[in-house]
Amino acid sequence: MELRNIAIIAHVDHGKTTLVDELLKQSGTYRENQATTERAMDSNDLERERGITIFAKPTSVEWKGTRINIVDTPGHADFGGEVERILSMVDGVVLLVDAAEGPMPQTKFVTSKALKLGLKPIVVINKVDKPDGEPDRALDECFDLFASLDATDEQLDFPTMYASGRAGWADHELDGKRDGLDDLFQLILDHVPAPAQVAEADKPFTMLATTLGGDPFLGRLLTGRVETGTLKAGQTIKAMSRDGTLIENFRCTKILAFRGLEQTAIDMAEAGDIVSIAGMTKATVADTLADQSVNEAIPAQPIDPPTITVTFGINDSPLAGRDGKKVQSRVIRERLHKEAESNVAIKISDTPGGDAFEVAGRGELQMGVLIENMRREGFELSISRPQVLFQDIDGVRHEPIEEATIDVDDEYSGAVIEKITGVRKGELVEMKPAGAGKTRIIAHVPSRGLIGYHGEFLTDTRGTGVINRVFHSWAPHKGPIPGRRAGVLISMENGTSVAFALWNLEERGKMMIGAQADVYTGMIIGEHSRENDLEVNPLKGKKLTNVRASGTDEAVRLTTPKILSLEEAIAYIDDDELVEVTPNAIRLRKRYLDPHERKRMAKSA
Repeated sequence: MELRNIAIIAHVDHGKTTLVDELLKQSGTYRENQATTERAMDSNDLERERGITIFAKPTSVEWKGTRINIVDTPGHADFGGEVERILSMVDGVVLLVDAAEGPMPQTKFVTSKALKLGLKPIVVINKVDKPDGEPDRALDECFDLFASLDATDEQLDFPTMYASGRAGWADHELDGKRDGLDDLFQLILDHVPAPAQVAEADKPFTMLATTLGGDPFLGRLLTGRVETGTLKAGQTIKAMSRDGTLIENFRCTKILAFRGLEQTAIDMAEAGDIVSIAGMTKATVADTLADQSVNEAIPAQPIDPPTITVTFGINDSPLAGRDGKKVQSRVIRERLHKEAESNVAIKISDTPGGDAFEVAGRGELQMGVLIENMRREGFELSISRPQVLFQDIDGVRHEPIEEATIDVDDEYSGAVIEKITGVRKGELVEMKPAGAGKTRIIAHVPSRGLIGYHGEFLTDTRGTGVINRVFHSWAPHKGPIPGRRAGVLISMENGTSVAFALWNLEERGKMMIGAQADVYTGMIIGEHSRENDLEVNPLKGKKLTNVRASGTDEAVRLTTPKILSLEEAIAYIDDDELVEVTPNAIRLRKRYLDPHERKRMAKSA
């Protein structure tokens, strides 16, 4: 059977997963009466809740006697490590671009990776039925983007289609017949070359592992594209690291191929196909799996270095161990090392005390997803504020700079530019109108300046602004950037909060807890209206007397507390504070709970 391997790449929310749903439906992958879910490829709970793709996942469809392996990829820059590896498995990419938004930062990031690998993209202008869509402008911007990324003449001569993934049609003409996705299938067969590996079928077996998964019955599963030769189930093969060092010899217990949404066991894997292999105990991502006679490893794509680091520690608050079952540092270490195996964009290192671990990664969202997954598995953790990683280049301290693309209503653009360029040391690169009453601002901002900015940005733009960021380059250190302006309200007692006490404290600032919440000494219960921290007593009840007067029995009406989500909490805290994360609660606290120790540490710092 003929083969084609393609990846679907795009900026977040430009419709990749929805289009894959339609490709599966229209290729006859589903039975007539089969119940299907929306965005079938987003199978993970967190992906469904957030409406984003986190893990790259292959599937396959059959069309006119050809099997097309399709990989759905994430759109967020934080999961770029997934995208970079996946692109080395495919021979073509379908680049989706939103007709209204045009190419966005993540479009630029994934396209540059695809062009560098020599892939020839098919451009699909998606969502052309949106009322504010401008397909022709989006197409012109795509051409400009390709030209700015040094695309070859062949890559610049890309085929285009207009589509609506949700409505399930793609057409060569904007006002064509709009009838199904047959034209897109045909274009993939005509434009994407068959895997060059098919011709290498008579050589010994080799395969580069690109993603690591697990199965409760089969153990570790490594997925990749067979580069040369064939592999039979039961054959003994070996795993080598990037430099050709032998890691282990193992028997391939099972070969799984992607057929629709299912993984099916097959007897033999052939060159060019994308398969998963079981049986290894040590081999991991970027290793080469090969026949015993092969001694050279396949070169793997280098992964961009991490830019931020977060400290994961044990939960040592007075409420530790109430919610979670997994609280010891060795259990946390095992879980983090397991994560680092499958996610090559994450690096783990121990801290001197041994109770905490430095986790380096791509961004706050990636860290937030990891913490949320661990929390759901029953872990209790204390998390520090994200710190930016610096590099010494020629003896000069460099820091990571991100390219921020911001779409805001015209009336808020002044406030946003002032914050980005004034307070956060960013440089304005471009500013242009983006449709009716909107402005697009592109700026290069230090990563330090963007940590914790998102909440403030939403306040400044009344919740209407959209900010996208992607790693741009390393640049010399830009000097100090001011952190949070306001101080916090800290509990001075252990116990349960009382509505009357919180009501009296409301004039001091915004509360972050409600009545009847568990509190302890050193826990942060609200944001102070001034710049200094203030210790308060949230347990102080009303003193009752037997004298009744007209003004004493006012009803206590509490303002709704400001409850922070996990990502907001991590971005909100200062360097001397931690987020306590348990399966049922997210609390903010001071690093040193005892007030005397806090003062001592502040003096020595």
